[in-house]
Amino acid sequence: MFLDAPPADMDPTATCRHFLSLAGPDSWSRRMADIAERARPRSWSGRAAQQRHALELLLARLADPRESAGPSAALSPAERRILALVREALDLADTLPRDSRERLRQRLLEGLTGEGTLIPLFHLLREAARQRARGFSVAFTGLAEGTPHDLLLSREGESAELVCETVSAEEGRQLHRGDWFALVDGINPDLQTWLAAHPGRYVLKMTLPEGISGPQELAELQRRVSALLADHRRQDSSASAVLKLDPLVLAGAQMSGAALPQHLRSLFGPDAHLAVAAAPGGNSMFVMAARAGRENGVAAAITARLEQAAARRLSGTRPGIVSVFLEDIERAEWRSLRETLELEGTVRRFFTTPGAQRIIAASCVTRMEFFGIPAPDGAAEGELRFRNQLHPQARSSGLHAAIASTV
Repeated sequence: MFLDAPPADMDPTATCRHFLSLAGPDSWSRRMADIAERARPRSWSGRAAQQRHALELLLARLADPRESAGPSAALSPAERRILALVREALDLADTLPRDSRERLRQRLLEGLTGEGTLIPLFHLLREAARQRARGFSVAFTGLAEGTPHDLLLSREGESAELVCETVSAEEGRQLHRGDWFALVDGINPDLQTWLAAHPGRYVLKMTLPEGISGPQELAELQRRVSALLADHRRQDSSASAVLKLDPLVLAGAQMSGAALPQHLRSLFGPDAHLAVAAAPGGNSMFVMAARAGRENGVAAAITARLEQAAARRLSGTRPGIVSVFLEDIERAEWRSLRETLELEGTVRRFFTTPGAQRIIAASCVTRMEFFGIPAPDGAAEGELRFRNQLHPQARSSGLHAAIASTV
């Protein structure tokens, strides 16, 4: 669509280096060093850091002349999408006055600091490009004027405020992925030793009613798993965790390639945290599967943010659109939220409450859509969007392209 084809003669290296210069070379260098430290090889936490900072790592690759793929025509589809958004950012910076340009720079720096990423800024750029492609005049009022909403859309004499939000799926999880990765990394050395001495296939099922609360509980759980294996026990139960070790029964076809994660996901469901350790040679395998005491509430976390955004960032004088970028979610969980209609049902129930009165439409997008992963893993139209039929302007013809439901 509109993000797939930057100019064929665009120099990716020069374009990305120009973009990164908006933050300053020192800020970018520090961030790359920080990501390199976080993305430790051969660890679950390191792989998670690589996934979380995939956008920054892609930009670093495009900006490095040693890794340049040449003209933009030689880039992958995902790289072309990102390069088009980088061009959007540069064009925007050129049009902003000095104070407004500083707001853009601050948004960029926020994404290069601490736990931040560049996803919120690129989500804003992507939304603006999508709305412009639909025929709207798009003003970056948040950057240009400091308005609470990010964009003002205008078309056929009608206008709407658009707010971009970023929500972590962790906000809806009792057992956080970061804690799970830390647990697996802590267990793995003992597990590899144990698996070498006990060839076979095993599954360790963990029920953690309240998740993992802090470093002490994490260390205690790690100790209990190691003790379970060392003592050759099958089960260990307490109020904070139930551990059960069983043989893992798999057919040969279920162990090959992508079949294994798909089979495990079908066994344990989209809410489960999974990890697989294999001994050299591939004949022995140890699967860990963990669940919290209740189902994930990712959809509820999204609607909670919709309500906050409506109250704090929409004026109420114009129809409001809230676009949520859902972070820290895997393909299976995102598909489940869509295909079971859990997200749709939760959002539509929210639309019947007073907190939704300012919202004419709400949309949700993940990295699957951002990087162009096709259906069924990504939403078919690049986002999942719901129109609030109770809003007075829900039938607006001028706003239709921005508010029509995609399901």
